[in-house]
Amino acid sequence: MDFLDKLIVFPVEHLPFVLLVLLISFTVHEFAHAYFANVFGDPTAKLLGRVTLNPSRHLDVFGTLLFLIAGFGWARPVPVNRENFSKPRAMGIVVSAVGPLSNLLVAFIGALVYIILLKYHVQGAFANERVGEAINIFFEYLINYNILLFLFNLIPLPPLDGYRIIEDLAPRGLRIKLQQFEKWSIFIFMLIVFLPPVRAVTIKPLFDLISPMYLSFIKFWAKVIGLG
Repeated sequence: MDFLDKLIVFPVEHLPFVLLVLLISFTVHEFAHAYFANVFGDPTAKLLGRVTLNPSRHLDVFGTLLFLIAGFGWARPVPVNRENFSKPRAMGIVVSAVGPLSNLLVAFIGALVYIILLKYHVQGAFANERVGEAINIFFEYLINYNILLFLFNLIPLPPLDGYRIIEDLAPRGLRIKLQQFEKWSIFIFMLIVFLPPVRAVTIKPLFDLISPMYLSFIKFWAKVIGLG
């Protein structure tokens, strides 16, 4: 079982932690898209009530369930009308990129908070040891899942952010060809999800970065904070 499989096949008693982390992570991701789209002059998301940190405005039930089952999922996509941007392609790239970058930031800040809690022995301050254990479990999922979402959303398949970034970077002729390819994306996702050999040669090398990134964040803040 590789590291990604360990994140997906978690103990049943960890389900509340996983759901809470997904609620936070999906909400922050979609809020980042909506916020920057609105800042750049497109009010579409704001008019639909998406410039908010209210999870109910962003979560997709099926996408969340699929993430729990297969490690691949999504929230409700934020509608963006790039024609409202003064620089459609450049601003479109930023709006697409801030989603996964927000997850990377959550992971990075989560690692900082976790190290601070360890430094001041917060977990051991509770009479009930299970409280301290719960804190450790929560931050492990928070950091790892946000790294996972950062990497996953950079995959250049529609409707993921990595694809939208490539689409905005591509010349018009190539963009038209890419749009014709979009209808096949769901079948490609199914191949990746349900066929381990396909997954092993396509996205596994990318997801193999999760554990090293997690450790690098922890070690960085441990050194900065002076832990150990």
